Amino acid sequence: MGFELMASMMCANYGNLEKEVRDLEEGGIDSFHIDIMDGRYVPNFAMSLNDLRFIRSATSKPLDVHLMVEHPINTIELFTRALRPGDTIYIHPEAEYHPSTTLQKIIDAGITPGIALNPGTSVDNSRMLLTIVKKVLVMSVNPGNAGQMFLPYIREKYEELLAIKQEKEFEIYWDGACGLDKIKTYAPMGVKGFVLGTTLLFGKNRPYKETLDEIRSMELD
Repeated sequence: MGFELMASMMCANYGNLEKEVRDLEEGGIDSFHIDIMDGRYVPNFAMSLNDLRFIRSATSKPLDVHLMVEHPINTIELFTRALRPGDTIYIHPEAEYHPSTTLQKIIDAGITPGIALNPGTSVDNSRMLLTIVKKVLVMSVNPGNAGQMFLPYIREKYEELLAIKQEKEFEIYWDGACGLDKIKTYAPMGVKGFVLGTTLLFGKNRPYKETLDEIRSMELD
């Protein structure tokens, strides 16, 4: 069973970002996960539009852009113009008055639409949006910072989404505190991809290829 591995680039070494992108790409990463934070929707600032543009120019792999910003409709065209078909933008439904309007702008730009669900956001509150998005990014930690602990009650949300994903035609992605145990358990259940940060990929003093090869070669539950 295949699954996707995405590198959380807010955890990368910015002393040589070009080398990080090259090493991850050569190591077999499937896509680059870009966290954009405005310091308002979440209590932190992360990557910038210029970081996104540089990574987009440095790789042929897809980009997954996670907008943790208030009212993304105000700036959505800045991001869609910086991306290519095959890239993804996730928005948080509760960050927008009319999230379906923002999602339609993403679709109209030829970018894959997605929503990100916080730990406290129920599936029911976003059920209508599931008919128009292609990806659902489930946060297993509260958004805004790397290195947080997994919130066990998120399991119920994954199970609920897995039960309806084929009917609604979307894929499910894991974001936050992603260790080998989570991939071994949830990939066979139908979770399509996993965002890798400090828990598994970055700061381990070993080549990215070794880590990525180890993940792909492990036996799944």
